Amino acid sequence: MRAIEDGRLFTPKQGQYLAFIYYYTKIHGMPPAEADFRRFFRVTPPVVHEMIKALHTHGFIEREPGKARSIRLRLTRAQLPDLE
Repeated sequence: MRAIEDGRLFTPKQGQYLAFIYYYTKIHGMPPAEADFRRFFRVTPPVVHEMIKALHTHGFIEREPGKARSIRLRLTRAQLPDLE
């Protein structure tokens, strides 16, 4: 687990998803869709969906349910691990 300034913790896997959101958004100018996560992490749709829900519940991202590509990070680059 990795702590950020306000004491919230994320797991190594959550950190990779958060880093992916950061870099994907920086490169493409828009947040990733769930299909982009599936391709990059080679996981099933339910795995991606549950991770996105967990990141939102823990306050690491903001999103608008039902709206495509609405994920926004609530962390700075300095708070994120490198994408592996």
